[in-house]
Amino acid sequence: MSKHFRVPSRLPARLHELGIRVSALLQNAGLPPGLFDQPRILVTTEELFALWRGIGHASPKPAIGLELGTEIKPEHFDPIALAALSTGSFGEAMRQMARYKQLSCPEEIVHETDDTEWSIQFRWLLANDVEPEVLTDLCFAWVLTIARHGSGTRVSPKRLELVRPRAYAKTIERHFGCPIVFGAARNAIVFRASDAALPFVTHNAELLAVLAPQLDEELKQHKGQETFPERVRASIQRKLAGRRPKMQEIARDLHISSRTLQRRLQDAGYSFQQALEDARHQLARHYLNNSLLELNETAYLLGYEDSNSFVRAFRTWEGVPPAYWRGAQRAKATL
Repeated sequence: MSKHFRVPSRLPARLHELGIRVSALLQNAGLPPGLFDQPRILVTTEELFALWRGIGHASPKPAIGLELGTEIKPEHFDPIALAALSTGSFGEAMRQMARYKQLSCPEEIVHETDDTEWSIQFRWLLANDVEPEVLTDLCFAWVLTIARHGSGTRVSPKRLELVRPRAYAKTIERHFGCPIVFGAARNAIVFRASDAALPFVTHNAELLAVLAPQLDEELKQHKGQETFPERVRASIQRKLAGRRPKMQEIARDLHISSRTLQRRLQDAGYSFQQALEDARHQLARHYLNNSLLELNETAYLLGYEDSNSFVRAFRTWEGVPPAYWRGAQRAKATL
């Protein structure tokens, strides 16, 4: 898993167009004054959150994230977005984006589908703070951009779920064309399950044949840079959903034997139990920061038998109970 995010090189120019003075923004956000002078702008999760929180504070427009997340010019799409738009459908595009997201940042695009609904969430794997609201707006506006540009239609979600209290509701409703649920248990954009099959008028098999091998090769190289414990933790997190995955299951996912998995973890100074607890710790911080899940619901998602077991584990990790930690993080985010 990459530990850095790539910031689009076009962002400073976009901010300038919107009347935001970049030098003042960086200073107020506590970021280096030469951040945008680099050929590749790389930031940690903490720096990314500081940047987008700063953008939200600097802009007179409360919904600036929606504007920055909406792109209409094809020449401004990056290779990953172009590859997604070259697929055959909206569902294919989002699966493609989720796969290649690993190339650029410690972030996951999480899909949940049932007979009627398809929800998409963004998970910030190394986050210590609450996700800035302006970044949530940007991510969901970006999903809508891919859906509308690819399908050539004014498709709208079924609803938008936001953890935040009600704010600039009319603006968000107009942008997404759907009801907004404020004070929700999660941040999610929810489409109809059938929307995943929407055909893309931008489908381009020839372009995809050019882009996909390049991205696959980069993904292969990137995976080679991951440590083995990081690969094990990522596999555990994919399977932590109401149950505790067993070592044999993770070994199968990584296409190795349980004995090899155990030996390679030991060579790196880890045990499987340590990798499991690290995976739970990362996800626990994410759930507490970016949702209103009850503690028993969080415990369930992390594979604990009851909330008391989760509370004891969290005290070991952070030194305080999860409810206290969540309150402190939210208080810090409002400063």
